[in-house]
Amino acid sequence: MDSETKERIEESVRRILQESDMDEVTEFKIRKQASQQLNLDLSQPHFKAFVKQVVEAFLQEKQQQQDDEEEDEQQQQQGKEYDDEGNLIICRISDKRKVTVQDFRGKTLISIREYYKKDGKELPTSKGISLTEEQWSAFKKNVPAIEKAIKKMESRN
Repeated sequence: MDSETKERIEESVRRILQESDMDEVTEFKIRKQASQQLNLDLSQPHFKAFVKQVVEAFLQEKQQQQDDEEEDEQQQQQGKEYDDEGNLIICRISDKRKVTVQDFRGKTLISIREYYKKDGKELPTSKGISLTEEQWSAFKKNVPAIEKAIKKMESRN
C-alpha cells in the first residue's frame, strides 16, 4: 500500500471517528464507511490491519487527552482555596487572618486581612492591608532585613 493511500485512509478513518458516537461505533462500521467514502475495498487483510492500527492510535490519543484534562482539573482544584468573594486564598495565618490575591478594578492586590464569620460566611474586616504588586515586591525584597531585626530584638530579651 503506497503512502498516499495510507494517508487518505487515515484521514478518512480519523474524520469518521471524530464524528462518531464512541459508544455505538465499531471497527467494522468505520471500515465500511471509509470504504464507501474512498471507493476502496478495505476488507482485505492488509487494509483491515491498517484501519485497526489507526483506530487504536486514535483511541489511545483520546484516552491520553482525557487523562491529561482530568489531571489538569485535579491540579486546579488541589491546593487552591477561594474565599466567598472568589479571591484565591494563599494561606491562613490564623483562624481569623489570611492572605489572598484578588483582582480589584483591574489591579492585582495581595491582601493580608482579618475576617469574621456571619451566617456561615467568612467576611473581610477593615483590619488589614492590601498591597499592589509593586508594594508587594518592595516588601518581599526587605523580608531578610525584617527577619534580621526580629532576631536582633529577640537576642536582647
